[in-house]
Amino acid sequence: MAIICVDAGTTVIKAVGYDASGAESAVARRETTVSRPAPGHAEQDMDAVWDAVADTVREVAARVGEVEFVAVTAQGDGCWLVDEHGEPTGPAILWNDARAAATVDAWTRAGLATAAFRLNGSSAASGLPHAILTWLRAHDPGRLDRSSALLTCGGWIYARMTGEVVAEESDASAPFMDLRARAYSPALAAMFGLEWAERLLPPIRSCPVAELTPAAATTLGLAAGTPVVMAPYDIAATALGAGAVTAGQACGILGTTLCTEVIVETPGLDGEPTGITIALPGGYLRAFPTFAGTEVVQWTCRLLGLAGPAELGELAVLSPPGAGGLTLLPYLSPAGERAPFSDPLARGSLLGMSFEHGREHVARAALEGLTMVIRDCLAATGAAPTELRVCGGGAASAPWLSLIADVTGLPVRRPADAEVGARGAYLVGLAATGAATSVPAAAAQHVRLRDAVEPDPARHAFYARLFDDFLTLRGTSAGTWPLLAGMRDRT
Repeated sequence: MAIICVDAGTTVIKAVGYDASGAESAVARRETTVSRPAPGHAEQDMDAVWDAVADTVREVAARVGEVEFVAVTAQGDGCWLVDEHGEPTGPAILWNDARAAATVDAWTRAGLATAAFRLNGSSAASGLPHAILTWLRAHDPGRLDRSSALLTCGGWIYARMTGEVVAEESDASAPFMDLRARAYSPALAAMFGLEWAERLLPPIRSCPVAELTPAAATTLGLAAGTPVVMAPYDIAATALGAGAVTAGQACGILGTTLCTEVIVETPGLDGEPTGITIALPGGYLRAFPTFAGTEVVQWTCRLLGLAGPAELGELAVLSPPGAGGLTLLPYLSPAGERAPFSDPLARGSLLGMSFEHGREHVARAALEGLTMVIRDCLAATGAAPTELRVCGGGAASAPWLSLIADVTGLPVRRPADAEVGARGAYLVGLAATGAATSVPAAAAQHVRLRDAVEPDPARHAFYARLFDDFLTLRGTSAGTWPLLAGMRDRT
């Protein structure tokens, strides 16, 4: 029998079929559209996302035969509101939406974000539900009146498949969960003036399993009653799929978000209030998902007239390490930045330019800037991993992998799977359905890694000094961010 796992990302939805041995046997992909109807807004049509999921599952199901179970992982955070019938009350507002940036800035300056972190382990960000709900109450209260449940992308897909409206523990972790109790905290809701929103919060479940409804089965080309597993959301599922399943193991996702994360035994609520903490079966994931990842690569390619990331890597290696003194602070998201620091006003800068610089220096500065962020996030985890497992679209770039090894000083390894998030959902599905004793046991059997990219000691020493310079430049530039925000407001 086969297993189908869905990984519903922000821009691409994948369904992966696994054969009886656990090998990838079929993959289907559909691109999705992120609409930006106003400055700072990032939305998706919820029905269009479900249609894309259905298309990919149908395609894979037609190729793999009888299916044992379906497991789902998806993009996290955001606000996917449905009515009492489970129908959308408007477009999904995504994790990288910036409309509530001013609200988050006010919370941060008032000390609320730090106080909440002591219970929740996650810093405030404009794409989290408490910020979006606050914005909606001020600007679209009618939508809230029509809504009966707040879901995430994974919860939306699971509800369409099973009819059950629940929140998986990972999705529920931020911003309303008391991590120690693993339950919603009335104190957190009250802290942000959101007592009124508690009615929207669905029951919390850890990796729930339910049956595929007859209607969904017809749509997906599967048998009614097929078990459906809701796995942790994508950054957590990806860590698991890369084999980071025990405390101290680290993973880096080189995707739309640049997410550096480590498995921990306890939530660590007393540290620096930055990053997010996600509840997992038997532990937690300390994660630092940035607002700007491979979109910085794509932006640089457009800027330099390059066909794609491969050409950017080829151009970057023509520049010596350090890019001739050129530094890119890669905080290009309109939402600012959330990891490893939280500042909705953060903006990027290309510093140190002169007539001596060419396209190759800009290309290298872009990759170096992103890699400095990885090192910064890795340091913020407080862990001391012996290797860094990486995945995502950026992991196809050999120059970038070499740079990551040199900057972090760690061997960099890639999983053999093409779709690592789906593999994580597969591992969780095996454990949730009883086909494996635990996720670590399933990972030991099914996760395979490629050869490591080793760091060069001399280049690592060079980049250690450059990292200090990077932090100094960021600190200096941060003083200009409020001024730049005021300038944007006047245009």
